[in-house]
Amino acid sequence: MPDIPGGSEPPPAEHTTRVVTLHGELDLRTAPALRARLDVVTAGSCPDLVLDLRPVSLIDCAGLGVLCRVRNRVRARQGRLRLVVGSTHLPRVLRHTGLAGVFEVVPGMPVAETAGRAAF
Repeated sequence: MPDIPGGSEPPPAEHTTRVVTLHGELDLRTAPALRARLDVVTAGSCPDLVLDLRPVSLIDCAGLGVLCRVRNRVRARQGRLRLVVGSTHLPRVLRHTGLAGVFEVVPGMPVAETAGRAAF
């Protein structure tokens, strides 16, 4: 995953679906910055977030922790989180860690979700 630029961005407008594409490795090195950026994205009420994980090459326990944190923040704000996966890698990791039923996993990008895209 490339370095995540610092700074802050305003929280998304309410009732807007945000699509965030994650790249590279979600691991101990990248988790803190990713967590901070996704906290901003999920700060508002009723966040609707689609995480595109297709370009992710590796995810470790720190990366899974970030996904769980995002899920908990979204649910606490009565929002929705979807994970887009392209291969069997991430579903297999979720299955082996007991998280398979915890996330709403979709095999491809929902057609209507094209606005509000960001890449981290």
